[in-house]
Amino acid sequence: MSVSPSLREVVGLDNGLPALADATLVLIDFQNTYRTGVMALEGVEEAVAAGARLLAAARAQGARVVHVVNDGGEGTPYDIRAEIGAISPEVAPVEGEPVVVKQVPDAFHGTDLEKVLRELGAGPDLVLAGLMTHMCVAFTAHGAFARGYRPTVVAEATATRTLTAPDGTALPAAALHTAALTTIGDLFGPVARRVADLTARPPRRRPAVRHPVPRGRRAREQELPAPILLAGLRRPWPDPASARHEPQPVQRGDEVGQGRRVGQ
Repeated sequence: MSVSPSLREVVGLDNGLPALADATLVLIDFQNTYRTGVMALEGVEEAVAAGARLLAAARAQGARVVHVVNDGGEGTPYDIRAEIGAISPEVAPVEGEPVVVKQVPDAFHGTDLEKVLRELGAGPDLVLAGLMTHMCVAFTAHGAFARGYRPTVVAEATATRTLTAPDGTALPAAALHTAALTTIGDLFGPVARRVADLTARPPRRRPAVRHPVPRGRRAREQELPAPILLAGLRRPWPDPASARHEPQPVQRGDEVGQGRRVGQ
């Protein structure tokens, strides 16, 4: 069976993994939602454990850290006011780590995530981990790519569930997990198989190009690596970042929503 080159290879994007110390870690929906009940995922405990190792390494290396949670409203499995929707204790934020509340799979859509990243002084490299692989992780990777970031997804720190395919057969979680990661790696960003693939890498200084950002993306000048700049200039599709959305509240530390602690 022949294998096609990835879109990243076709357009000349860098597939090298970033050094964790140079990146910003974005942990997506590591909520109790996915550890019990109707939304329990296959391999979730292993993913949470990997996420905890990744978070510990990021803190030890001085990387920026942002947490994202999904709020589905009171009484739902995503109720951030209840224990079911709380961030799992193994990967819970500490004081000073922002928590962004979202309501759709793409963590950039309708939130202040991009503003938070700017305030943290984040560079183009984002490291993504969380739940679920095929949903919020994949859509946030797309959102990051569309906004000029370079997301890298850590495979072992993600998980998903078995679903019914269009033909009525069961699509195993492992197959869906692999398909989602393959989609991400085709264009949106590199995929690191293990946490150790990032933590063992020395800081890497990539050449930056200063340029005015095209109208409809960001109305400011910023530094982005040359590969991302080239991809942005030749990208033929509309940029969703040009849409205007009402921002959701962004809290820091362990406070989410209207002054409530996550899980209360």
